[in-house]
Amino acid sequence: MSRSATSLFLLAALLFFFALGNHQLQGSTEARVAGIAMEMHLDDDWVTPRLFGEPFLEKPPLSLWLDAGAMRVFGVSPWAVRLASAVAGLLSVMVLYGMLRRFGRPKTVAWTAGILLATMASYWSNVRGVGEDALLALGVTTALLGFFQAQKASTPGSSLLFVVGIAIATLSKGVLGLAMPGVVIFAYLLADNLLDKRLKLGDWLRPGLLTVVGLIPLMIWLAVLYQHGGAQALKEVLLTNSVGRFSGSFVEAGHYEPFYYYLAKLPEAFLPWNILVYLGLWHFRKELKTHRYLLFFSLWIVAQFVMLTLASSKRTVYLMSMTPAAAVIAAEYVGVLFEKLKAYESSSRFAGRIARHRQALGATILTVIIASYLGAAQWALPNADKKLSFLPLTEQIQTLQAQGHQVALFQANERLGGASVFYTQQVLKGLDTDAQLREYLSASPSHVAVMAGDSEPAAPLKVLKTLIVGRQAYYFVGY
Repeated sequence: MSRSATSLFLLAALLFFFALGNHQLQGSTEARVAGIAMEMHLDDDWVTPRLFGEPFLEKPPLSLWLDAGAMRVFGVSPWAVRLASAVAGLLSVMVLYGMLRRFGRPKTVAWTAGILLATMASYWSNVRGVGEDALLALGVTTALLGFFQAQKASTPGSSLLFVVGIAIATLSKGVLGLAMPGVVIFAYLLADNLLDKRLKLGDWLRPGLLTVVGLIPLMIWLAVLYQHGGAQALKEVLLTNSVGRFSGSFVEAGHYEPFYYYLAKLPEAFLPWNILVYLGLWHFRKELKTHRYLLFFSLWIVAQFVMLTLASSKRTVYLMSMTPAAAVIAAEYVGVLFEKLKAYESSSRFAGRIARHRQALGATILTVIIASYLGAAQWALPNADKKLSFLPLTEQIQTLQAQGHQVALFQANERLGGASVFYTQQVLKGLDTDAQLREYLSASPSHVAVMAGDSEPAAPLKVLKTLIVGRQAYYFVGY
């Protein structure tokens, strides 16, 4: 690699891997996904993801395969189940850098885009967590960059890049993994054909045919899943958890927000580089008709934003697939700003001093931001374990088991269910109804149940211990 590529690789690796296992699982997503991966590791079923013993078919299993595989190779730890996301984040940064160079952009622009992507707060935090969103972003980024390269000069390499990207995206998020790059490709081809005032049929057919090839890994998994779970399993993956979440018909999925939700989130979407992204979009607006490169990355942001806004289910993490395009627009605008500052180099005023030391100023800002992230990884996130970690709760479960108690979970949510499986490395007995709880506790004085509640359980339940995780109280109860 060139010196610039090497420095970018090392900085991104430092940002994504430093103190990666320094804190326990935090939040609902990490606990849930880690628990599902642990069950896959324990029962050796690599077809049907399960949570607390029940099929969990919200998404295809690529991230779970990688997480379970990492636990088998490196042992069970938060670091192991975060590894796939961190690697995906690093690959996204390097693919973006490499493809920008292929597009003919200067090293400074490509390097700046890569480091801006790696230091976007939402991107940094998500690639350091357990989940499938970093893999989705990698797949979408790879597919779209391969597509744009093919528009310039179709080669076996660009086709392979596109196919691999579609495979990763769809095996990570299913239909959403197809829609996120698809809406950008549609918007760009439509704009390109309208600007040139002619229909380029080949440009439409090529990505369509390559998409079919990229869908083969997903289709193989779906075929095997059908053999295990029948048509109901396929319906749950393709309709309930994909179309249902978009249309709002899958009410249990939650995360339903008003149409202006993402508009309200824009001020924090690409921190700390938001202003560069938005000023860049405004500055380049008049060049889009003649500059297909800028048109492509602008439409990448706008088309995905519109699609996500139309969806009923909304979460800020869904904006992650837009961050590579935002980094490119911001990097290009940084180049414009640096060129404008050259005109003030001879000035004796404050603007002149900034212009003469602009590179040092930029390096200082970047150093402070990187140091802040490393500080958060080393101290802030481990400190948050005091309130957010499920480890004390699961250690209490294991202590009771060592004393001869049998522990069950009463109406466990996904967070508690996943964390209990991950840390205890077993699937605890689940209780769903009050009748089951009474029967279980009355069967033996050694039986203990763990239940969440807003207030302490009433008699005849006896509270043995109370632990608080986040804002939720969990009670260990018996008779």
